[in-house]
Amino acid sequence: MQGIVRSHGSGRFIRPLGMTALFNSAIALFLNQLQGGRDFGVTFIFSQMIGLSICICVMAGHAFFKPVRLFAQVAVVAVGVSVGAFGGVLLGVLLAGLTPDFLQDWSSIRLYPIFLISILFGGIISYFFFSQRRISEERLRASEERYKRLEIEKQNVETHLKLLQAQVEPHFLFNSLSTVLSLMDGDLAEGRRMLENLIRFLRASLTRARADCGTLGQELEMIGAYLGVYQVRMGARLAFQIEVADDLQSFPLPPMLLQPLVENAILHGLEPLAEGGEVRIEAKEIDGFLRLGVTDTGVGLSETGAEGVGLSNVKERLSIFYDQRARISFRENSPRGLQIIMEIPRDAANGDHRG
Repeated sequence: MQGIVRSHGSGRFIRPLGMTALFNSAIALFLNQLQGGRDFGVTFIFSQMIGLSICICVMAGHAFFKPVRLFAQVAVVAVGVSVGAFGGVLLGVLLAGLTPDFLQDWSSIRLYPIFLISILFGGIISYFFFSQRRISEERLRASEERYKRLEIEKQNVETHLKLLQAQVEPHFLFNSLSTVLSLMDGDLAEGRRMLENLIRFLRASLTRARADCGTLGQELEMIGAYLGVYQVRMGARLAFQIEVADDLQSFPLPPMLLQPLVENAILHGLEPLAEGGEVRIEAKEIDGFLRLGVTDTGVGLSETGAEGVGLSNVKERLSIFYDQRARISFRENSPRGLQIIMEIPRDAANGDHRG
């Protein structure tokens, strides 16, 4: 945001001065033709000095006084035009090297039209660029307000996420520990495997919850442990695959974006079926977007319904993190199940997740 302000400040004076100089040149050419092509150099100097002086005085007046009301703005322009025109004539006399005798003769014939036209065009151009600058400042102010609003919304969503984690993880932990205790009476190896996956999940989950942003690889490590816990609980009813290229492991990703998709696939897709099913996680980069897919062979969209997938929190976080440039979609998987596709822009991932 500071870079935007610096860029805006450096160009706010150069552009209007450059455009004013071009208009002044056109005025000098026009007047020189009317005067038979004589003394173009003097005409050019006076046109430039009067026009540029008016432009500088008007911009300086607005920068110093910062008028808000219309009357004050008109007053600043009027004073700027008057002072600039007078100062421009004096500068023109000095730069053109006019003698008192020549100045008296020359001014009565040619200076008045230059003076009047330069005042007219200088005033119009100055006010035009002042208006453009005010519009740019308003846009910048609106952009800053929008940035602040997005930051507040982001903080609110992250707070909601942490509260949600505080509710979900104890429930998940309780059920998992109950399963571990039951396995200790019969299958010690499975109980040990589940406990190891549970520890991996809790460690990765705690690390992710404390960070504003992590990587796709860290999210997948947590999800792998999460699926490992459920695989012990569900046995042969759950199979899963994770297919992600190594070069995508370091892709920046906010925490807890993929995990709700996987949780939805298991709880709402596979667990209602006696035979269970499979969860497949894929990641590819296509046309500048990271395409994350979570596919299950469960009951499908027609039975769970679009509102039943429980992913409104993910949608909201995507909208805020990536300024509505990220997308999430739901489609039926063939021959059965649900596929959730999440697309994240690569350029946003390189910055601060605001697109």
